[in-house]
This record gives sequence, structure tokens and C-alpha cells, in this order.
Amino acid sequence: RGGPRVVTFPAAMAAGPPPPLEPVPLPVFREEGFGDKFLRKTRENPLVPIGCLCTLAVLTYGLISFKRGNLRQSQLMMRARVLAQGFTFAALLGGMALTAMKSRK
Repeated sequence: RGGPRVVTFPAAMAAGPPPPLEPVPLPVFREEGFGDKFLRKTRENPLVPIGCLCTLAVLTYGLISFKRGNLRQSQLMMRARVLAQGFTFAALLGGMALTAMKSRK
């Protein structure tokens, strides 16, 4: 009991090379501009921009019909606009859900 004390290291520590003395540099990412981000988001969820364009087209046609005095067509287009907005919102929520599910994996 009075002899020298022996300290053993785990096999993984003894087998591998020593850690580097200098810190490893972090990767450098380039700044993403508006256009790059828009294209990336469009590729991730193409239904949202399609829904936005449909909503804009229906709204524009409805406003033109209203200006021309075609109230029946204008009312129909405003109802179609609500449907297009609902589609866009559903596409946005669906894309967010898919992104959240992918990040969990």
C-alpha cells in the first residue's frame, strides 16, 4: 500500500494523436443577399410565391372589374382572392411544418 500510485488512461485517449495546439479556424460563409435568399426560399417552398402571384392577379382583375362597373365580376374576384390567400397561407404553414420536421431528423 505504500508503493507508487499508477494512473491509467482510457484506451481511446492513449490510442489517438494528441489534440492540436492551435485552434481550428471556423468556416467562413458569404453574406446572403435578398435575391439569393428569395431564390433559396422559392426553391424550398414554390407554392408560396405561386399563391402570392395568384392572389395579386385575382385582386388586380377584381379591382379592374370594379372600376369598369362590373360589380358581379368584381364580387366574384374578391371571393376568389380570399381563396387564393387561404391557399397561400396553407402553403406557408405546410412549408414551415416540413422545415420543422426536416430539422428534427
